[in-house]
Amino acid sequence: MISSTVLFYGTYVLCLCLGLLCVVFVSYWNIEWRGGFAWDASFLQFNWHPVLMVTGLVVLYGNAAILYRIPFTWSQRKQHWKLVHAALLLSSLILSILGLCAVFDFHTGYHIPNLYSLHSWVGICTVVLFTAQWLLGLVGFLSPCSPLGFRKLLKPVHAWMGMAIFILSLASCLSGINEKLLLALNGNSNSTAAYSSHPAEALFANFLGVLIVAFGLVVLGILSNQRWNRLEPGEESSRSLLPEDN
Repeated sequence: MISSTVLFYGTYVLCLCLGLLCVVFVSYWNIEWRGGFAWDASFLQFNWHPVLMVTGLVVLYGNAAILYRIPFTWSQRKQHWKLVHAALLLSSLILSILGLCAVFDFHTGYHIPNLYSLHSWVGICTVVLFTAQWLLGLVGFLSPCSPLGFRKLLKPVHAWMGMAIFILSLASCLSGINEKLLLALNGNSNSTAAYSSHPAEALFANFLGVLIVAFGLVVLGILSNQRWNRLEPGEESSRSLLPEDN
């Protein structure tokens, strides 16, 4: 029990550190090499897109997904943590929608077609599924009118969809980083070196992608470890039985 808890918190600290590094790296990339931020339908507005998507769709979402695995929460009323879980996911969803607004406004200002790339298709599908998942979770798990039988039926679907959306979020962000580098570092301008020549920006952004992959693997590792699941009523384990409110 002790070793499992210690291992969890060690893994959880690693998750938090990787998530923080992802946010710092994506912000620094857009400040140092892309010119910073604005909200005026310019290239500087586009820079909000990767920052908001990585922060919301990956880091906040991942931390919301593993909230119930934290042993500290097991001895407390689950209803309270349901609200925290829903609030974190709502914050993640709002940041993701703002990220989409940033890129759509930029495309409109420069007469660039929307939703033409595989990255954009995966990204918009991810946000649509995320929105549907959040609304269904709100109705199914937080509504006092939701029948217990419906909650039991919905729970495994909700958990599977949550992991699927997180994986799609990782794929969307990684493909977006690669697409941005291919478009920005084409070597046709005196101000940019070709992506294939390994400029500092490309190496930095590639390392950002590695951090995102590492963060995703840690989150999925936590979610897949059955020993770190919160106990449900009537379950027996090496951990103490904990009260649960449905």
